[in-house]
Amino acid sequence: MRWIRTYIRRHRLGIFMYVLFCIIFAVVLFLYQMPMEPAVYAIGLCMTLAVIVLAADSVRYRRKVETLTWQLEAVKEGTEKLPEPEDEVEQLYQRLLENAQIERTCQVGDILQEKSEMTDYFTLWTHQIKTPIAAMYLLLQQEIPEQDRSREIHFMKQYFIQKREIESELFKIEQYVEMVLQYLRLNSSVNDFVLQEYELDGMVRQAVRKYAPMFIRRKLSLHYEPLQVKAVTDEKWLTFVLEQILSNAIKYTSAGDIFVRMEGGCLVVEDTGIGILPEDLPRIFDKGYTGYNGRSDKKASGIGLYLVKKILEKLGHKILIESEPGKGTKVKLLF
Repeated sequence: MRWIRTYIRRHRLGIFMYVLFCIIFAVVLFLYQMPMEPAVYAIGLCMTLAVIVLAADSVRYRRKVETLTWQLEAVKEGTEKLPEPEDEVEQLYQRLLENAQIERTCQVGDILQEKSEMTDYFTLWTHQIKTPIAAMYLLLQQEIPEQDRSREIHFMKQYFIQKREIESELFKIEQYVEMVLQYLRLNSSVNDFVLQEYELDGMVRQAVRKYAPMFIRRKLSLHYEPLQVKAVTDEKWLTFVLEQILSNAIKYTSAGDIFVRMEGGCLVVEDTGIGILPEDLPRIFDKGYTGYNGRSDKKASGIGLYLVKKILEKLGHKILIESEPGKGTKVKLLF
């Protein structure tokens, strides 16, 4: 039987040494010309006792093998329970298995949590992107009244208004798509960061140019002072961070000004918008947390500042936010 062969192979060294000792004992007695009858009798008794002990131990071994075989099936249902260890070696093996099980449970939990977060985010993202797409369809389906078609100036005016609205919705779609791409890259195992020394002015200008149409549409004034500062960072990721900060400043500033400047060694983006409630400030970087302002804006996702925080942590930068309801918000980036 297989378990017998396994048992013999497992104890082959002990069996070999016992047989070897018996042979040495018999040879020594023979060389000294001692009577062989007592020697054979003693060796026979020892062999009989050894067979009995090995048989009893093999039965115990078989039961242990059957128990562990049953545990292999129990593992699938999570009801496994290892037998009591017989020595220090088995105890160490069981501790190794327990540690491996704990690590596996943690990994499975992390994977399930990440999957759940990913599902929640993409569900929210799908609902968000449906809004500008639906708005574009409505704009394209609008028909200009017959009496207006004869008036070329009015027709052109309506055309350009509609064109601007479509461009605005396309811009929102582009933002949502870019955000989901950055979310996927940030949570991937691939290191996409390239740290070099960059001029901050170049990245700020990229972000400002991208949101220039939004400044114009909302009639906001931008006060930008050349920074003339270099920082060791990643251009692509830091530009995305600046875009998110500017996007929030524009979104929550219905009228007034937005300032971009250096202050005490920090890059500051300040607005004169609605501000943030004191009770919301500690949680604005939590994933999915929108706060009072976000709840009033039904399309807020609570993902932007979460991504900003995570990106800056990976870059080794810090972010501080100061705000007062009704007076505006000041965002500080420390390099």
